[in-house]
Amino acid sequence: MSVKHPIIAITGSSGAGTTTVMRSFQHIFRREQLTAQIVEGDSFHKFNRMEMREEMKKQEAAGNRHFSHFGPDANLLGELETVFKTYGETGGGKVRKYIHDAGEAAEFGVEPGNFTEWKDIKPGSDLMFYEGLHGGYASGEINVAKQVDLLVGVVPIINLEWIQKLHRDQIQRGYSQEAVMDTILRRMPDYVHHIAPQFSRTHVNFQRVPTVDTSNPFIAKDIPTLDESMVVIRFANPKGIDFPYLLSMLHDSWMSRPNTLVVPGGKMGIAMQLIFTPMILRLMDLKRRAG
Repeated sequence: MSVKHPIIAITGSSGAGTTTVMRSFQHIFRREQLTAQIVEGDSFHKFNRMEMREEMKKQEAAGNRHFSHFGPDANLLGELETVFKTYGETGGGKVRKYIHDAGEAAEFGVEPGNFTEWKDIKPGSDLMFYEGLHGGYASGEINVAKQVDLLVGVVPIINLEWIQKLHRDQIQRGYSQEAVMDTILRRMPDYVHHIAPQFSRTHVNFQRVPTVDTSNPFIAKDIPTLDESMVVIRFANPKGIDFPYLLSMLHDSWMSRPNTLVVPGGKMGIAMQLIFTPMILRLMDLKRRAG
């Protein structure tokens, strides 16, 4: 953790909606005129797209049918911890970008499925903002979570997470339902051992719970909308959280436990603005005082 160079990390599994949360933080950064050094979790994958396919075949041939991006062996988590630690100490470090599609390929001059070269972080950023799978990872000698000043979990209930992944991979990426289901099953051990434990280390968790029937996610025709959901917001330490203010500002919200706020799904964005703006301003105030 760092006072002079704070780090905010959003952690959640693929298809969990972490990108939506990232957008809310970007609004805060823009409004408060803060320069954030963005770090994408995909940039710390160990293999490019073709290498990952070959590695999966190799692992499967060796009897490992559960090799996935969710696990540590497919990622550079030691390097991620080092980047966080270096940034926290100096405001510097090296980052790269994973190229997802043709649009990014045209911008960065690198073919989709590959990485850009590692480059030094530009000096002068106010904070680092990470979004990906392993912002709260901790196992053995590697402790990424320890380096983070504000750790946020994004955790839809599992059926909703699967529905979102099924729709995204089938519609946007052209995968068959069988292929997506195979991916879900392959990732499950890593999800249980390496993704889920992170949500016990977060400072704040956002869990979206649909209010429509998602009991069989594999036949769902539509992704439940925000208005068809509630969002459960859990604070690890409720001390200093102005719950009366939040309840007054978020109509139809209530507290289900002393550290848990439940809000209508359509108000998730404004809830994030209300909750995280003072937290970020507090980090910036500490940064200024540290000189």
